[in-house]
Amino acid sequence: MRSHKMLRGLENATNRMMFHSIGFLREEMERPLIAVVNGYNEVHAGNIHLNSVTNAVKEGVRMAGGTPLEFPVIGVCDGLAQRHVGMLYPLASREHIVDSIEIMVNAHAFDAMVLVTNCDKISPAMLMAALRMNIPTIIISGGPMYAGCWNGKRVSLPDMYEAIGKVKRGEMSPEELTELEECILPGPGCCNLLGTAYTMNILTEAMGMALPESSTVMAVTGKRLALAKKSGIKIMELLENNICPRDIITMEALENAIAVDMAIGGSTNTTLHLPAVAHAGGLRLNFDKFNEFARKVPHMVKMKPAGEHFPEDFDRAGGLSALMNQMAEMGLIHTSLMTVTGKTIGENIAKTKIVDQEVIRPFEKAYSKEGGLICLEGSLAPDGAVCKKAGVFPEMFVHRGPARVFNSEIKALDALFAGEVKPGEVIVVRYEGPKGGPGMREMVTATGTLFGMGLEKSVALVTDGRFSGATRGPAIGHISPEAAEGGPIALVEDGDYISFDLNKGTIDLEVSKEILMKRYDIWISSEAQKERFKQGISNHPDMPEDSYLKRYAKQVSSAAKGAVFERVDNNEKVIV
Repeated sequence: MRSHKMLRGLENATNRMMFHSIGFLREEMERPLIAVVNGYNEVHAGNIHLNSVTNAVKEGVRMAGGTPLEFPVIGVCDGLAQRHVGMLYPLASREHIVDSIEIMVNAHAFDAMVLVTNCDKISPAMLMAALRMNIPTIIISGGPMYAGCWNGKRVSLPDMYEAIGKVKRGEMSPEELTELEECILPGPGCCNLLGTAYTMNILTEAMGMALPESSTVMAVTGKRLALAKKSGIKIMELLENNICPRDIITMEALENAIAVDMAIGGSTNTTLHLPAVAHAGGLRLNFDKFNEFARKVPHMVKMKPAGEHFPEDFDRAGGLSALMNQMAEMGLIHTSLMTVTGKTIGENIAKTKIVDQEVIRPFEKAYSKEGGLICLEGSLAPDGAVCKKAGVFPEMFVHRGPARVFNSEIKALDALFAGEVKPGEVIVVRYEGPKGGPGMREMVTATGTLFGMGLEKSVALVTDGRFSGATRGPAIGHISPEAAEGGPIALVEDGDYISFDLNKGTIDLEVSKEILMKRYDIWISSEAQKERFKQGISNHPDMPEDSYLKRYAKQVSSAAKGAVFERVDNNEKVIV
């Protein structure tokens, strides 16, 4: 036991003294010390209820003979960070959370961990921390929130963003908007759609790091607390059998996650987080792997924002286990992999069934024969880009149009709200990548406004930034290399033609190499760009002078690599 090095023996009397000072019994010090990492805070709905989940975990740990010790981690609400300096921080917070868990767990010699999570960057960060620490670990999420209800109709987060555009167009009154905003998110849980938070919770279970049903059971239920208690009990079994995260999250487990991602049409942010999770485990996951599974996994579940179903519908229809059972019958997942139950994926899902084939469609009635995400390459994105194809109207699968270039999301929004964007154009938003933002701001307001203003079938948006899981429509993000690194997106000018084909996975800037080289020479020699390279970021007026973000920008990799801090030893295995 790691904790024995801290608490046993004559020389550790001073360490035991510290525990006595907070009321611990000697018997508690003799038991395994279990870190219970609590993502609770009072800032947002996704985490507001995690104290009750954490308390249930601790009850389970005690029931099974362990000593639970709780500590917190930060958690940014992406929704509250929108449209100000705050949106520079969510992705950057992921690395901070991983580091803070390492610090607390190693500083206090914990024997195992239960990670209580729920939201966008917290859930992938906890997966990354689990792999980095590689001590017995189980993850329990806080679950999704129920749909809201407005005028007798179920509603969710994307409806709010699109309503803003409708008010701008005069199709909705400000009073109706006020009514909608008061009821669209009815209570605790990760947002009521297939956003990044819900997607990552589902993929955590798909990889075997959470108990069956723990991703889909609704937040405010007794079953959620029971799953938390079971997670506390189960961590003691994992510790006894020395089953660690790197025994569970293998190359094949990551492939299972990607397969499920395609089947549900998950958030584009998974193409950032899954490579980052792989990186934490000494593996490397490329965009090619996503396309490999996109070509062979049909799209069988369509929740908001791409479809009309909600998280509670997916849970009621049989949830992830039922979906994976169907996928196993089709030969689309690996069933022999170890999970935190101590059983294999196949054993966990064997007795499950789909009870609503409108929500979880059978293979022959899939929404499409290909998965919900597509990674693209071409002269605009030599290292890749990503789009949620499941949320795009078929008439925009192939598009060619003149560029309207903006050096920030705010400037693009100003033009949209002013009615300056014309049908057929391609909005280019740049200097919003991991380095250039810094922190890769998401563009959910911009894409929601496109829908609200009726431009979703005629205007595309491409960016080196990213999109919220709430995004739908012709939105292509993660353009790599990003503008701040001198990628082709930095060289686009108004009127240049950009073309993309979501069927073929291509995105191109229709400008000759000779012209681009001349533009690059001008770009690299300008004083503004020299300053960008020196600082590594675009300055924001509300950013502190000695900001964490400035350090982040100097260390972070490209979006194509998961926007991670590079490994010191670079000891990676390549997934092929």
